[in-house]
Amino acid sequence: MTTARTATPSTARAINDRLALDLLLEGGPLTATELRGLTGLSRPTVADLLERLQRAGLVAVVGESGEQRRGPNARLYALVADRAFLAGVDVRTTGVDLVVADLTGRTRSTAQVPNEGPGSLADRTVLALEGAVREAGAERLHTVAIGAPGLFDPATGEHRNSGALSRMHTDLITALREDPHTDVLIDNEVNLAGIAEHRIGAARDRDTFVLIWLSHGVGASVVLDGRLRRGATGGTGEIGYLPVHGSGLPDGSGGCGSGGFHTLVSSEAVCELAAAHGLPVPQASAVPASVPPGAEVLRAAAAAAEGPAADAFLDEYARRIALGAASVCAVIDPGCVVLGGEIGRAGGPRLASRVEREIARLVPLQTEVRAGTAGGGAVLAGAVLTAGDAARRDLFGGG
Repeated sequence: MTTARTATPSTARAINDRLALDLLLEGGPLTATELRGLTGLSRPTVADLLERLQRAGLVAVVGESGEQRRGPNARLYALVADRAFLAGVDVRTTGVDLVVADLTGRTRSTAQVPNEGPGSLADRTVLALEGAVREAGAERLHTVAIGAPGLFDPATGEHRNSGALSRMHTDLITALREDPHTDVLIDNEVNLAGIAEHRIGAARDRDTFVLIWLSHGVGASVVLDGRLRRGATGGTGEIGYLPVHGSGLPDGSGGCGSGGFHTLVSSEAVCELAAAHGLPVPQASAVPASVPPGAEVLRAAAAAAEGPAADAFLDEYARRIALGAASVCAVIDPGCVVLGGEIGRAGGPRLASRVEREIARLVPLQTEVRAGTAGGGAVLAGAVLTAGDAARRDLFGGG
């Protein structure tokens, strides 16, 4: 027999505090009257929780509402953004991008660290992060979230070698974890991009979708019923290894360089396909190292007026994407596929509509295809969102 539990006064206070803090985060500043209306809590309860949150340094009075008479009811309350600082770090083969943000997620400083340079990448990144923290006006970081290529055990966060993460990046992650005062979270970079597309990007209205990440390489992020799915070993979404028609068999002992879906849709494959259709292909040296040349090709083709070469190229590239996407759709029926990364965003609606049409020819499952809106910055955005969620769980309590 199960006995129902009655919430204790301390539990109720924690729940109310968290509710008020979330409302101030999403829609603040707010008056006490507005908080009462949004929470349904009584006047004394709201007064008590605001006093409690001010003592904890989480909430402060930031002004008065001009729509009400002066006095206590007109005071505007807001989160103390400087109560904690967090960072998002995007580790790629071309270098490291990082953002330092406050408790509300607002960017306070940024930095970029190229792979090439004096000293080790780990040392240069730590110095850049320390500089960004000072520039943000912070003393230390509460939480850092790192997005990097490779497999990460969902239970321990430890890297499981997939051949995609070099030793220099492993050293970097180790270095960032050395500060005992900062919580460090790590996840596959495409998973973080999926979080960004779900929370602030193209899939905000979807609880179930798949992000196909098209950049230098290819990957996927799977969100089912509002939850990011990582799999038993962290390998959910490693679709670069997916054997598809015309790609050859992948080599599971190393990276995705030979065989598999990667060889059909990666930036290198885009450039080769464009050249075969007589389209101009930029030299790698002509674009920033962080930008896949394939993205420039897609941007030009998607923006072109009705030209036969561009249309034929887009049609064939869409068919290639659909081969992998249809396999995923046949297994999990997501209802929505987002084409993300620099290449997916560059292709825009012209590419997305073609992929949607091709998927419909391959599987009898209604699937909408959208162009990603978070773009190449989705990894950093997802990292900041993840770090912010963790910091607020710790500071706000209540779940």
